[in-house]
Amino acid sequence: MNRKKAPAIKDATAFSLKLKPYEHYTLDNGVPVYCIHAGSQEVLQLEWVFNAGNCYEESKGIAAAANFLLKNGTSTKTAFEINEAFDYYGAWCNRTCYNETAVVSLHCLTKHLGTLLPVVQEMLFDSVFPEEELQIYKQNAGQRLMVNLKKCEFVAGRLIDSYVYGDKHPYGVYTSPLDIEALQLAPVKAFYEKYYKQGTCALFVSGYLPPDLREQLNKNFGQASISAPSGILPAVQSVPATEKKYRVQNDPDAVQGAVRLAIPFPNRHHPDFQKAIVLNNVFGGFFGSRLMSNIREDKGYTYGIYSYIQNHIQQSAWLVSTEAGKDVCEATIEEVYKEMALLREELVPEDELNLVRNYMIGGILGDLDGPFHIMAKWKNIILNQLDEQYFYQSIETIKQVSPEELRELANRYLQPENFYELVVY
Repeated sequence: MNRKKAPAIKDATAFSLKLKPYEHYTLDNGVPVYCIHAGSQEVLQLEWVFNAGNCYEESKGIAAAANFLLKNGTSTKTAFEINEAFDYYGAWCNRTCYNETAVVSLHCLTKHLGTLLPVVQEMLFDSVFPEEELQIYKQNAGQRLMVNLKKCEFVAGRLIDSYVYGDKHPYGVYTSPLDIEALQLAPVKAFYEKYYKQGTCALFVSGYLPPDLREQLNKNFGQASISAPSGILPAVQSVPATEKKYRVQNDPDAVQGAVRLAIPFPNRHHPDFQKAIVLNNVFGGFFGSRLMSNIREDKGYTYGIYSYIQNHIQQSAWLVSTEAGKDVCEATIEEVYKEMALLREELVPEDELNLVRNYMIGGILGDLDGPFHIMAKWKNIILNQLDEQYFYQSIETIKQVSPEELRELANRYLQPENFYELVVY
């Protein structure tokens, strides 16, 4: 090796990316299991994905409360003892509630999986939801929400979703402190019985997997009364707000305003979606984007500004998000619209497009680094009812989409009059 000579630089777009395939099987009760065996460290991640998200609840806050309280007491263990069971073995068990799904995840050393699976099994199917734990949850959740509601960026994120989807749509509905205070044990338990103990579930396992993984999973979960997911929940009709422009006073002492611009956008099954991801990166999707170069680097209005397409299953939205000084919020919005106009009127230069292509392919390379990242990619594909070809089509789109196609997309979607416009001061 000649260390006086720099190695040749190879564009990320020249790489041939491959998505490592998963192993798939079903437990005795029909619950699907997706596995990625990879990595040299003897650790693994196991996720139980239930169709138990916010869109299934009949009143606000129930899905999140049921998901959180899974770890707070069973018929044989207190919340403290459950947490001790994981901490003793250096494991981490988390739970998260989304719009369609609710997830329980376990990270642990491979050798301790057999000891920890019965603890998770007890959590999922023998939770008792002690009244005192619900009261603690309500107190903590209510206090967190009260603090967050004083933050302009938090309020802006909730309001813009309610404008785009409607305040009755699962993507646009949010809990208030009164909703949390009104939570009662009976409906939380009923939700748990229906969507966890008798619900639908899929398992995603990645890392250094033990040879008897299938037997261990079947022993602990294959006899449970859960079943395989039956598909994506039928889409809920969104009812967007009729008014397009909003200015909301939230904190008189704040020095910044939270700016949000958004339009409704199709989901991943739409033919424009993958090309729009490329256009979004040119527009505001990374640190070298046009919005960042103009509004941060040139104008100095903000520390950072980004655009993104929301990661929703049913439908999506295209958003621009930033916080700027109160005196320059309106000027920031005008500059965003100017950048939209340039994308509608002019072709993206080839050198700029190549930079974006390399950034995006480089990001995908990072997403394929390690079994947990690979499984995250697969999980996104599976839960959106896509297939392996979607991954390879996205790579080809990044490499092949033309400046003319991007300009056509900009004219179709980046029209200021179609955007909901919000500033929360």
